[in-house]
Amino acid sequence: MTAVHRITVLGLGRMGTAIATRLATTGAHVRGWTRPGGPRENRATDDRATDGWVKNDRAQYGLPGYGLSTDDRASDGHTEYGLPTAGRATNGLPTDGRAQYGLPTDGLPTDGRATGGFAAGGFTTVPDVKEAVAEADVVVLALFDGAACREVLDAVDGALRADAVVVNTATIAPGEASELARRLGPGYVHAPVLGSVPAVAAGALTLLAAAEEPAALDRVRPVLDALGTVRPVDGAATAAALKLVANHGLAGAVLALRDALHQADALGLPRERALDVLERGPLGGLASRKRPHLLDGPPPATAEFTIGALAKDLALLAEASQRPLRGGTAPFGAPAAASDADIAAAATAPAVPDAVLAPLRAYVRGHATGDPRHFREAFLPTARVQGIRDSVLVSWPLDEYCALFQGRPAPDEATRTRRLDTVDVHGTVATATMTLLHGPDTFTDVFLLVRAGDAWRIADKAYHRHPAEDASASSSAR
Repeated sequence: MTAVHRITVLGLGRMGTAIATRLATTGAHVRGWTRPGGPRENRATDDRATDGWVKNDRAQYGLPGYGLSTDDRASDGHTEYGLPTAGRATNGLPTDGRAQYGLPTDGLPTDGRATGGFAAGGFTTVPDVKEAVAEADVVVLALFDGAACREVLDAVDGALRADAVVVNTATIAPGEASELARRLGPGYVHAPVLGSVPAVAAGALTLLAAAEEPAALDRVRPVLDALGTVRPVDGAATAAALKLVANHGLAGAVLALRDALHQADALGLPRERALDVLERGPLGGLASRKRPHLLDGPPPATAEFTIGALAKDLALLAEASQRPLRGGTAPFGAPAAASDADIAAAATAPAVPDAVLAPLRAYVRGHATGDPRHFREAFLPTARVQGIRDSVLVSWPLDEYCALFQGRPAPDEATRTRRLDTVDVHGTVATATMTLLHGPDTFTDVFLLVRAGDAWRIADKAYHRHPAEDASASSSAR
C-alpha cells in the first residue's frame, strides 16, 4: 500500500475479520467494529425478531432496535470460507487456529476495546460505532445485507468525515446498491467481492468496484489492491448484479454436484469413486473443496459459505431479474436451524423420495401395458388431463382419459421409451416433467402432484405433442 490509510471495518464476522487483518498487515491503521460481545452463534431464538435480527441490547451502541444479525452472517454472509468459532477472544475475534488460513496470529486485542485509537501492525476494536468511524478516511462495510448496511449507515450519520470514502463489500440487490450510491454520492464505492477468507489472506480476491466519481476509486485503490484484483465496473447496480449472477453460478454448480451424486448413488457407485471422477471434470474445484463435507458431513462451525446466505442472494437475484431460477430457491430454503450450514449440505440433500416417484412410475406402467388400472393408481379421481390434440384444446376427466387405453400394449411398445426429467418437491406439493418417445411423436408431460394423506397422487397433467420432423412429410406422402 503506497499511502497510509486510516481504515475502519464495520462488521467483524469471518470475512470482515480477514479483511481488517489483511489491511493491517500492509501498514494501514485499522479499526474494527462489531456489536458488543462479538458473534453470538448460540443466541436464543426468542431474542430474534421475525426476520432473524437482534431486537434488544441496541441503544448502548447507537443502533436501531433491529437489523443486525445474531451470528456471523451479519458480517460475512457473502464469504465462501470461514474461520473456526473455537478459540475466540471475548470480543468474538479468533485468537488461534488462524495460521491454517494464512492470517496473522497477533495484533488482535482480547477485550473488545480500542487500545489507543488506530494502530499499525494489527487492528483494534472499538465498541462505539460512531467513535470507530470518526477518524477514518476509508470505511469498509462487511455486512450481511442491504438492511444491515442502511442501519449501520444511519447509526454513523454525522460521524463520518466529510472526505471519507465508504467501500461496501456486501452482497445486496442492484436497487439497494443504487440507493446507497445516491445517498453517499461521490464518497461511495460499491465493491462486492469474489473469493473467500483464504483469498483475502493471500490478497487474491476479485473486487467488482464501481464509483460515481473516478477520484473516489482512485483514493481507495491502494486499499482494494491490497485485497486482490480490482475490476472496475460501470455503476453500483451493475457491480451488485454481477455478484448475484456469480453466486447464481455457484448455486447451479452445487445443485449439479448434488444431482451427479444422486445418479452415482442410484447406480450403486461408491461415493469416494464418484468424487474422484467428478474432481477431474468441470465441477472439480467445488467437488475437491467440499469433499470432506460430502463424505463425512460438515464439521461443526466451519461453514465456508452458508445456505442461508446463498438463499438470500438467490432471492435478491430473482426479485431483481424477474426471471425464474431453475429450481427456485427451494434447494437452499433450509429451516432456520440449518441456515448456517455450509452450502455443501445442499449437495448432500436426499434424493427425491420413492413415495413421490410412485405415482409417476404407475403412470409409466399404464403406458407400457395399456392397462388403465395403473392410471387410476397414479391419478387422483378428480384429476384432469389437458393438452392440444389436433389443434384443439382437450380437457379429459380421468374416466375419459382411461377409456383411451384398451388394456394391451401398443404394437410398437418395444421401441417406445419414457424418461423422467425433473421432480421438484415443495412440502405437500410437487411438480414433475417427463419425456415420452412414442413412435414418430415426442410428448412432454407436466405433472402437478399432491400428498393426499400418506400417499402422493397426480392431481393434474398437461402435455405437449412434438411431431417428428418427418411426420408431416410422411403423412402428406400417404
